[in-house]
Amino acid sequence: MNLSRNVSEMIREHVTLEVESIDRMYLNIYQPQLQRDLGVVGFFRHHRGQAFASSSLMATMTRTFVTSIESFAKAQKIPLITFQKGQRKDDIAASYRAKFSKAEGVVFIGKAQEKASVFRTEKRYQQQSGKTYPWIVRSTAMVNHYTSMRWIETSAPSSSSSVLTFLTTPSSASTATSMPSSS
Repeated sequence: MNLSRNVSEMIREHVTLEVESIDRMYLNIYQPQLQRDLGVVGFFRHHRGQAFASSSLMATMTRTFVTSIESFAKAQKIPLITFQKGQRKDDIAASYRAKFSKAEGVVFIGKAQEKASVFRTEKRYQQQSGKTYPWIVRSTAMVNHYTSMRWIETSAPSSSSSVLTFLTTPSSASTATSMPSSS
C-alpha cells in the first residue's frame, strides 16, 4: 500500500468543483495619480487652477457630490439607507431586492462609515522665515462611503437574466457585481 500521495492527487480524487455562474466579482477603479500626495497637489494646482492645494478644497467637492447623490435619491424616490455598524449589507440588499418590482433600476442607495486612506492638510513652518505653509499628507479617517444597488436585465447567453451591481463612492470607487445562479 502506497501512502505517500500529494495534495493534488487527493484533491483530484475527492473534490469536484462546478461553476454554473459567477456569484460575485469585485472591480476596483481608481485614478493612479490621485493616490499620491503630489498627484493631489497637481490636481488642485494645475487642473483646478488653485494657488495651493488644501483638503478644504476636497471638502467642498465632496459636499457638492454628496448633496447630488441625496437629491437624486429623493427626486427618484429611491430609499437612502444608513448602514449601522456590524450590519451585513448583503442581508439588507437581499431584503430590498425581494421587494423591488421593476425590471431594472436603482434598488437603494446605502451609506456606511468605513476607514479609508485620505489626504489631509497640515501646517508646516519654514525654518528661515518662520512662515507657515500648507502641506498635503496621507492619513486615515472614518469616511462615508455611498453604495448604490442596481438591478439590470441582461441578454447574456447564459440562463441568468439579471445582474445586481454595487457602486461605492466617493471615498473609494469599487464595484461588486453579483449574478444570480441559474436554476
